[in-house]
Amino acid sequence: MGEMRVIGVRVEQPQNQPVLLLRESDGDRYLPIWIGQTEATAIVLEQQGVEPARPLTHDLIKILIESFGRSLKEVRIVDLQEGTFYADLVFDEQTTVSARPSDSIALALRIGVPIFASEAVLAEAGLAIPDEREDEVEKFKEFLDTISPDDFKATDG
Repeated sequence: MGEMRVIGVRVEQPQNQPVLLLRESDGDRYLPIWIGQTEATAIVLEQQGVEPARPLTHDLIKILIESFGRSLKEVRIVDLQEGTFYADLVFDEQTTVSARPSDSIALALRIGVPIFASEAVLAEAGLAIPDEREDEVEKFKEFLDTISPDDFKATDG
């Protein structure tokens, strides 16, 4: 498992589809994940430090976890099947719950736990972008201009 960090969310045009971009903490691979608008908004709001007047869904989940005396330890992106990513929420007492990566990452950001991706997922969908003098945001924009969700559909090979 490689530790990942959230670079950001951007809306891909012309499909108007949000893309979450993760980067290896100790590497040069990026992992793009197409996500829903609601989850994209939740991630961006948390990254910007915006506190809504009332808890959003991911805020509520965080409150529930704490209220039940449990703790989320980490998030793992564990699989990619036919273009769909799968994640696990790993709690104390070795409890693991399968979840969408977008929800898992929105929750990880709120709680402050690490995010990991399996080597198999990174090998299949990770894109190596060597660390050069370019700003990460500019690399992200350039990267999004050259790919589409179809680039990550599973093949029979």
